[in-house]
Amino acid sequence: MSEYFPGGITEEMLQFALIGGIIRIIIWLFFAYTVYSTLKLVKKENQCILPKQAWFLAIPFFNIYWNFEVVRRLGDSLNNEFYDRQIEAEENPTQKSGLLFAWTFLLSNIPLPMFILVTLALLHLVYFITYWIRIAQHKSLLKLHIAHYGVDYAAQEKEKYEN
Repeated sequence: MSEYFPGGITEEMLQFALIGGIIRIIIWLFFAYTVYSTLKLVKKENQCILPKQAWFLAIPFFNIYWNFEVVRRLGDSLNNEFYDRQIEAEENPTQKSGLLFAWTFLLSNIPLPMFILVTLALLHLVYFITYWIRIAQHKSLLKLHIAHYGVDYAAQEKEKYEN
């Protein structure tokens, strides 16, 4: 069977790559769920991206482009929601960390010399975690506001469809 693989690639290497790819998609699914659940807390008129569109983040190769859209649209959605709720937050929340994440992801998918790719991959990992944490912090802020003021827009939308 190893005669089918190009120069120097063993079955073990292929299995490792397959397992790594599956783990990467699972991580992207968890990340997409965080974006999805954050957008569900935003009023429909403040959403610049539909919550269901967050799942596009888990599609390999397409997510290279979609990261930029999510960064821009999620930031705008949060900005609109914080303005409506009169919550003090920085202008364009998550935008800076999100753009760093999106650009390093894009650059890490370009064939470059290995030492540059390793550096970009490490930077991407740091920015990815930072961006994910920032989204989770803003999600928690929205949840606290909903708990304090008792207005859960996601639940209201769900009730509309059930009735």
